Amino acid sequence: MAKSWVNSAERIGADLHLELAGGGGRRAALIDALREAVRGGRLAPGTRMPPYRSLAADLGVARNTVADAYAELVAEGWLTARQGSGTRVADRTRPLRAQPPRHAGNGPVTAPPRARAPRHDLRQGTPDTSAFPRAEWLASYRRALRRAPDEVFGPGDPAGRVELREALTEYLARARGVRTAPDRIVICSGFAHGLRLLFGQGGGGPLAVEAYGLGFHRELLRAAGVRTVPLPVDEHGARVGELARERAVLLTPAHQFPTGGPLHAERRAAVIDWARARGGVVLEDDYDGEFRYDRKPVGAVQGLDPERVILLGSVSKSLSPALRLGWLVLPERYVEGVLAAKGEREAWASVLDQLSLADFITSGSYDRHVRRMRQRYRSRRDRLVAALAARAPHIEVTGVSAGLHAVLRLPPGTERSALKAAAWQGVALDGLAAFRHPEAAATGPGAGVQDGLVVGYATPSEAKFGAALEALCEVLPPGGLRGSSAAG
Repeated sequence: MAKSWVNSAERIGADLHLELAGGGGRRAALIDALREAVRGGRLAPGTRMPPYRSLAADLGVARNTVADAYAELVAEGWLTARQGSGTRVADRTRPLRAQPPRHAGNGPVTAPPRARAPRHDLRQGTPDTSAFPRAEWLASYRRALRRAPDEVFGPGDPAGRVELREALTEYLARARGVRTAPDRIVICSGFAHGLRLLFGQGGGGPLAVEAYGLGFHRELLRAAGVRTVPLPVDEHGARVGELARERAVLLTPAHQFPTGGPLHAERRAAVIDWARARGGVVLEDDYDGEFRYDRKPVGAVQGLDPERVILLGSVSKSLSPALRLGWLVLPERYVEGVLAAKGEREAWASVLDQLSLADFITSGSYDRHVRRMRQRYRSRRDRLVAALAARAPHIEVTGVSAGLHAVLRLPPGTERSALKAAAWQGVALDGLAAFRHPEAAATGPGAGVQDGLVVGYATPSEAKFGAALEALCEVLPPGGLRGSSAAG
């Protein structure tokens, strides 16, 4: 005897008989069929819908097509979605919400509708906060407080505590190949603060930036009156040979953010030659330079010419963004201007935190912590790659084995639907298009990976990472699909 297609409100994966009308796309046909089933009473209020993977297999459509249809019907009020109870037919005695406008075309969606609160955070930019070395940091804080001279509790030096600047001079030389001295280092509260100190007065002509990067940084520069010009990137990093009349360029040489390629040795040399010939300066964002997994980390470009490179670093990726500690390693000619921009007194970075970080570095605790986290993040990246090889072998991980995130190359035209499916399943992550400079070409040479997901594998705790990987694999577009047909 054939099963009823809605024979139990508690049944998961009940058989559904749906007639998908031709024309208009499979996604639209599925939405219309489900609406009609609810409207006609064949799907009663409270009926639990099948998982979208099951329904996709039964209907012979892409998983994202079903995920998109469910999300649309939740937004319209035909279905409801709650964590722990799945997707169900809504109580139609309540008024339906107005139908939201549909997206047109295959352009990027910067804020996909979220049908439920994120259960898995795979956004980039944050280290594993559960791994903060509380005991070691507390020990450093106590030692620093006990040894602190009385002057520490008075007005602070705008350059930062000399103890930290001396510790950074030794550490950066040893670990990153940086050539500097304590009087060339200015302590700040992070990379964004460093940019404000450098460009707070505006002017200076256009600044070349990589075609992919953080929009927050571009907005900060725009607010300071600085025009940014996109520089194409490829698997070898920024294409510095295309620098034109700019007098400054901002790069992520160790690990291009977000596409993942390091700046090739020939290009590292070429950008220094450009700076010397133009009288320009290279701004080096060393945001995760310690975290290279397949071989020894590449040294900073600053070591090639300390008078032509400004290095900006922080502990936001290696320790925690909550500490609000960063630094600028400056050519001599920039020190006075940056100190003037900062003011006569330290107004940003806690002096006691500066002393604690100095002790954390000189005691060896920082090196030990970085080594631990390097092993942990390498393991997570390996697990991500292995999960994709097993569950989605058509999805390629781009870039080198480094950092706290990876970019997954998607079939053309599927980024938007993948983000919607992720939001629907409670997986928080970013699409690659959100990081592209608004003036950069989306296609063609130097456009980089054109459709992709930026997956922050460092963010979840160890206990939650496995489940986050499972959820990620569920929302990836299936293989063999190209173009907009992947989204139905």
